[in-house]
Amino acid sequence: MRHFVILVVCLCAFSITGTSLAQNVGASGNPLPRFVSMNATEANMRTGPGRQYPIMWVYKRKYLPLEVIDEKGPWRKVRDHEGSTGWIHLALLVGRRTAMMMGGTKSLFRSKDTNSQLAITAEEGVIGHIIECADDWCQLEIEGTKGWIERHHLWGVYSREVIN
Repeated sequence: MRHFVILVVCLCAFSITGTSLAQNVGASGNPLPRFVSMNATEANMRTGPGRQYPIMWVYKRKYLPLEVIDEKGPWRKVRDHEGSTGWIHLALLVGRRTAMMMGGTKSLFRSKDTNSQLAITAEEGVIGHIIECADDWCQLEIEGTKGWIERHHLWGVYSREVIN
């Protein structure tokens, strides 16, 4: 009986707020929001979902992490690390995960321990390919070198997201 009451309460809350269970899934069937990265050396961010809309920004960094927050046909509304939002064609994006160093120069370590051996040092803005993330740590590959960093130093991965 208790489970039935919880189900009824949840269904009522969804009907009252107008929220559906599919709210966190885009038209593509992929979750919203989610991180992707640029698969092009240059991409135009537009004010709307189409080539007829003005260009706001021209990104020139392959593998730049972007957060997809909406979808309309072949267009993805994205947010960058500075909070700018706009539309990019999906052909310029890829699901391979990357992350950007934030907050100054950071050390990446050989293991999940700040007392372990230094693997590489990366300046703010450096982008690495995510190998895995668990708990408070992510392992990245930067220019062929792998290292661990605490995830709060990164933009491009959610705080509780597991990647393996």
